[in-house]
Order: sequence, then C-alpha cells, then structure tokens
Amino acid sequence: MRYKNGRPVKRLGEKMAYHINVKMGTIDYYTLKAKAREADVSFSECIRQLIRRAYVKQRLSPELHDHIRKLSGMANNLNQIARKANAAGYSDARLEYLYLAGKIDNLLNQIRHDG
Repeated sequence: MRYKNGRPVKRLGEKMAYHINVKMGTIDYYTLKAKAREADVSFSECIRQLIRRAYVKQRLSPELHDHIRKLSGMANNLNQIARKANAAGYSDARLEYLYLAGKIDNLLNQIRHDG
C-alpha cells in the first residue's frame, strides 16, 4: 500500500546522492568556516555555492610552455644584444636586434593563435 500524503519524491538532480572527502589546511578550513558563518548557511551549503560559482583555470599546455621558454630565451638574447649595443655602438648590433625582434613577433603570433 502506497501513501498519497507526505513529501513529494525528489527528482534526480535535486537529491544529494554523492559524498566527498576533502583534506585542507587549518587556514583554509577556518576561512571556509568563517565564510559559511558570515553567509548564515551550513558548511555544506557554502561549499555547494562556491562550487557553482567557481571557475577553474586550465593549466598551460606543453606546447605553450615550450613557446614561453623560447620567448624567455629570446628576451635574454635581446638583453645581451642591448648590452653589446651600449658598449660597442648601436650600428653593430642593429642586424642582430632586427632578426631577433622578428623571431619574437612570430613566436608571439604563434602563441596567440595556439593558446
């Protein structure tokens, strides 16, 4: 025999069916606890709301890491050229500078299109 009165059955998305365990440091725990108390919601509800509003930033791809490493090396070379230009005169280092500046522009364009 089924009872007709009482609470309606929750739909699939409404039921809290999953439990998770999260380890956190003392500072994180008390910060989260203070935020929940400040918002006057339970600890669990505070975490649920934070999850709904959260944005997780994607890690950089290996290709983008490689481009950034190359760009750092080129910037280092450009600084060496600038030092040489200041010591020996600007005319000697101009060709090296223009070549390296072109390579840096190409790499930046590649990063913009890939990343």
